[in-house]
Amino acid sequence: MAEPTIEPTIEPAAEPAAAPAALLDPRAVRLDAVAADRDDAIRQCGRLLAEVGAVTDAYIESMLDRERSISTHLGEGVAIPHGTAAGKDSVRRDALAVVKFPGGVDWGGHPVTLAIAIAARGDGHMAILAELAQILLDPEKARGLREAGTADEVVRLLQPTEEESAL
Repeated sequence: MAEPTIEPTIEPAAEPAAAPAALLDPRAVRLDAVAADRDDAIRQCGRLLAEVGAVTDAYIESMLDRERSISTHLGEGVAIPHGTAAGKDSVRRDALAVVKFPGGVDWGGHPVTLAIAIAARGDGHMAILAELAQILLDPEKARGLREAGTADEVVRLLQPTEEESAL
């Protein structure tokens, strides 16, 4: 009897990361939030992701678990809460939520006024983080996000510029 032939599997190339604006449903933007503390802020971010159908409620606990293991505070008043690897099963689709806390939130000893929550399947969060880093490293865009007054303004600021699109 002949031994079965095992065909090699070829994994499809990873899709390029979508621009952050493409992952943001305007209904997942809150510009006047108030949070009692960091955990409350993370829960609010997670609830927005759940409300737009991007995650199940279980993902919110995963976001809190991530924060307990390592802070998602970036500096300059910005945090990027996201779930753990175990929480990826609770993600239905890649998405962002943007929550502005004008009064600030104590994020482990650091004041945060802007939280950009990430939900991503597979390893998608790394590509999304890289895209967000490009935006947040631009002082004008970062300031614009912290000062944005409308959801449309937030979406516009998360769009890549022509130069960024050409890279």
